[in-house]
Order: sequence, then C-alpha cells, then structure tokens
Amino acid sequence: MFKVYGGDRDEQRIVLSGLSDEAGASLRDQIQAHEELGWRELEIRMVNGSSLADIEEADFQAIRLDIEAAHKQVTVVSSRIANWERPITAPFEWDAEELKRLAARVPALGTKYIRIMSYPNDGLPESVWRGNVIERISRLTEMAANAGLILLHENCAGWAGTSADHALDLVKTIDSPHLRLLFDTGNGIAYRYDTHEYLKKVLPYVAHVHIKDGILENEQAVYALPGAGQSRVRESIRLLLEHHYSGIFAIEPHLHLIPHLKQQSKTDGGSLKQSYIAYGRRLECLLDELQQTETQSGGVFV
Repeated sequence: MFKVYGGDRDEQRIVLSGLSDEAGASLRDQIQAHEELGWRELEIRMVNGSSLADIEEADFQAIRLDIEAAHKQVTVVSSRIANWERPITAPFEWDAEELKRLAARVPALGTKYIRIMSYPNDGLPESVWRGNVIERISRLTEMAANAGLILLHENCAGWAGTSADHALDLVKTIDSPHLRLLFDTGNGIAYRYDTHEYLKKVLPYVAHVHIKDGILENEQAVYALPGAGQSRVRESIRLLLEHHYSGIFAIEPHLHLIPHLKQQSKTDGGSLKQSYIAYGRRLECLLDELQQTETQSGGVFV
C-alpha cells in the first residue's frame, strides 16, 4: 500500500516531490507548498528566478540552511545543461562550467542527481548532431562520475529526447552508471509522441519521473491535472510500479509556469502555490485510485 507520501525515502513505497519553483519564485513559498502537502522532498530548478549555479555563494548557503531548517531534502537539481537554451553549436564550456559549479553544491543539498538534456540541433546533419551529442555528454558524464554524481537525461529538448531509440543509444553508447534517464509523462504532448510507448522501451534506465499531463489543442500543448489529459499518466505509473520502480514521482504542473516557453501567468503568488498544492493532491488521489483498483483485482504493487 502507499497511502502516506511525506516520509523518508526508505520508509515507504512511493515518495512524491515536485519542481518547487512552480509553487512560487521564493524558496519560502516553495517550502511552504511542500509542507502543506506533507512532502519532505523538493526538486530545485530556480530560486527567485535564478538557476542554482548562478546564485552567489552566500545566497546558496542561505538556501541550504533554509532547506535544512525546514527538514526538507532535495530530490534532483534541474540544470540548464544541454537544454533548450543551449543548442549543439553553443560553447561546451557553458555546460562544463555549470556542472563544475553544481558539483560543488549538489552534495550539500543531499542529492547526487542533476537533470540534463541533449542539445537541440542547429542545422547540423543528423549524424554530426548525434556524434557531437555523444562526445559532449560522455565528457559531462565523466565529470559527474569524478564528483560522485549522476546525470539524468530528460526526454525533452535535444537529440536523445526525440525518440526512445535515441535515448537508448545515448545511455548504451556511453555505458556508465553515472548517466540515467529522467522520464517525463507529459513531454510527448509538446514533442508529438506517445510517452507511454516511449517508457516501455527505456524503462530499465529510468531513475526519476516527472508527472505532467496535457492535451494537444489547435497544435498547441495545453497542460492539465494528472490523469485529465492525453498523456496516459495512469498507464505509465502502473507500468513503473509493476516493474518495481523505486525512484521518486515529481510533479511539474506547467499550469502557470512553462520555463522553456518563457511563459508565466499573472497569477499571484498565493494562487500559484494553491494551484501547485491542488496538483499534488490530485496526484495523491490518482495513486490511491490505482492502488484501490489493483487491490480489488487481487494484485498489489510491491
């Protein structure tokens, strides 16, 4: 059974987290949202509009102390490495430097995971694009290994985000335990593929999951509560649990904040936080529904 979601990772079957900047820009709002949800974990992307790697050292130490004082633990740090802002023609030094800065900070937050992507193309032939991605991610993975960290490639922007076959090619070619996959249930809406079918292929390499849902409306992705869209969220969660997924489910609502589109609604901070909390509660209900269905059919997720 998985009725409780807020305790230690070792004490329960399912642990929930979230990309906390979608609850508010300030760390205070982010922590308060997770406290109201009763979740111990949070995933850091931005604080007061700044990425963790860009924050001054004194401010970072204040963030670390505030997280510790709130008895929270960081699940993953979502970086900008190889993301939508950094095509394959961008200087590699941008990513190497960001990883160096994060390597000095991430362990202090209680995690070893850093989210990355794999470089959008910029006019290069497919084979050249692939080769350059493999070479760059190999170097970054080696840096992560030397720091005792694990890079999580998300099925989002970049070469390995375009298909499950590319993602498998990336992890199998580099062949390192310091490179694994982050599966986002809702990214197929924006990138026009079935994420559940994607998951079936990459399942053994998935170490972290983002929960997102949505529909395609007038050729635009419109995001929705988990289970209310076309992303087959229920099926993907069921598949993960049936295969003994032991990682964390982190909400990424995208209802008011969509970083890669630089879109943010004019919702006030309080409403933003309450929307985030409502999204988390809906995921809890969805998990309870799945458990109830499984129990009634005579099966139990173990």
